[in-house]
Amino acid sequence: MTVEGASRLKAELQRLKTTERPAIIRALADARGHGDLSENADYDAAKERQGFIEGRIKEIENKLAHAHVIDPKTIHGDGRVVFGATVEIEDADSGERTSYQIVGDDEADIRMNKISVSSPTARALIGKHAGDEAEVQTPGGVRNYEILAVHYG
Repeated sequence: MTVEGASRLKAELQRLKTTERPAIIRALADARGHGDLSENADYDAAKERQGFIEGRIKEIENKLAHAHVIDPKTIHGDGRVVFGATVEIEDADSGERTSYQIVGDDEADIRMNKISVSSPTARALIGKHAGDEAEVQTPGGVRNYEILAVHYG
């Protein structure tokens, strides 16, 4: 994952541990105070939320523990498309230009022009240079792109 992706996960982990977890503990205590737990919808909802929060904490801790964090600014890809690179492409049919940064699965966000390294588009672009063409199989059919530029950082 990129440095930015790792930072976002760390911030989410911090929020879950310092804000969400204490809030759910308070909600459970309040729900227990309402009497019979077997018919207490507030308690059931709080327990369900607690399970989600604890699961997400474990998931993030595991991802961070096993992540290989890459700073795109330090990449020496020799002009090739590699993980962390930002790629400017042009659709061969429409002439539409766009750029994507190739990031880890957890960081992908098409609205921010960040695509997963395991996406069909990224897989077709990896290893290519500016001037090369890439063919991408999409649900709508085959798309052809020309790589206009590759940037690191």
